[in-house]
Amino acid sequence: MSKIKHLSSLQNSLIKKVLLLKDKSRERKKAALFVVEGQRELELALKGGYIISTLFFEPSLSLEASLDKYNTVKEVISVSKEVYQKIAYRGTTEGIVALVESKNNTLENLKLKNKTPLILIAEAPEKPGNIGALLRTADAANLDAVLIANPKTDLYNPNIIRSSVGCVFTVPIAMANTSEIISFLNTKKIDIYCAALTASVNYTNVDYTKATAIAVGTEATGLTDTWLNASKKNIIIPMEGEIDSMNVSVSASILIFEAKRQRLTS
Repeated sequence: MSKIKHLSSLQNSLIKKVLLLKDKSRERKKAALFVVEGQRELELALKGGYIISTLFFEPSLSLEASLDKYNTVKEVISVSKEVYQKIAYRGTTEGIVALVESKNNTLENLKLKNKTPLILIAEAPEKPGNIGALLRTADAANLDAVLIANPKTDLYNPNIIRSSVGCVFTVPIAMANTSEIISFLNTKKIDIYCAALTASVNYTNVDYTKATAIAVGTEATGLTDTWLNASKKNIIIPMEGEIDSMNVSVSASILIFEAKRQRLTS
């Protein structure tokens, strides 16, 4: 591990940089860096092949001995409690914040290892909490990939990292526009099934054992016609109450685990 420095000034240029990266998507994209807080999240980032550029720790909250796992980090900095409270964004904390190098989450960089992949597609998700929940489902189901079409939110938004409990680092993710993703799926002969309210069949009456992509839209408007026209079949979860839709992450979980069930029993 590199020699540990110490910072106690809130006016330090590096601390100001952390605050900008935490709050501004534009700054994250420009610097190709983002902020991660917490031992578990950072361990998952390392496991996922991410590079930690700078590690900040507050000695009274984190044991210096536990820093041994970060021996590849370029720069390690001890900070005062005041500085740590300024750069941390969680109410409960473990005393560790880091700057991590972004990955290029393009379709060109996505490698599908399974010959019959199971993929989740989310079109234009906006709420970080929903995106985080979708990524937790993807991790739990060990999906081959999550594709985000027409993204509205920066993937490295701190709230996505927090709500995904680090699953943003454990799942292969690519972001592109709808036409690019449909072309990618067609080229690889991956069947598309769209969650939709109209012209749909019961989600249990579809065969997901072949190469499959399940697409979900926003709760407000659902999937666009471009997706519905590209769908092999539209699928629906029967609703027995007064409303006709559920939270997108809940719906995605039901559909994904039906696909998993079929694959385990086929």
